[in-house]
Amino acid sequence: MEKTIPLTQKKFDELTAKLQELKTTGKAEIALALKTAKEFGDLSENAEYTAAKDAQEKLEIEIYKTEEILSKAYPIDVSLLSTKEVGVGSVVKVLFDGDDEEDAEVYQILNRIEVDTAHNRISDESPLGAALMGKKKGDEVSFKAPGGNLISLKIINISK
Repeated sequence: MEKTIPLTQKKFDELTAKLQELKTTGKAEIALALKTAKEFGDLSENAEYTAAKDAQEKLEIEIYKTEEILSKAYPIDVSLLSTKEVGVGSVVKVLFDGDDEEDAEVYQILNRIEVDTAHNRISDESPLGAALMGKKKGDEVSFKAPGGNLISLKIINISK
């Protein structure tokens, strides 16, 4: 299977640790909850048992989803990132039309799994991220914002 989800090493490690936690502590907690609930008697009218089974199902779904992501994921090798053109993992400084140099914005382009707009970590699939992909320092870029407005900017710098 081709690895198609580039992640920062930090996110890759977080997901790996999360999966381990779900498979060990999570399963152990569910097993204990099921055992305790069974001690209450009749399972057909046992709310604790039903709740424990629901929690078990949610846990198994979470394990499956995390395994699915990790089966396709690979950590980005920062040393291989280009500073000549924008790619996943790049940190891009841009200046929007009409703004002064001191108003320049910095974005990190990442996979959608790592999006954090509050910290300017945007997806390579977002309108801005997609418009920046493959572009070089000095390039002028235009893209349509979700509201339909055409936005223009200039790439000031690309770093790792």
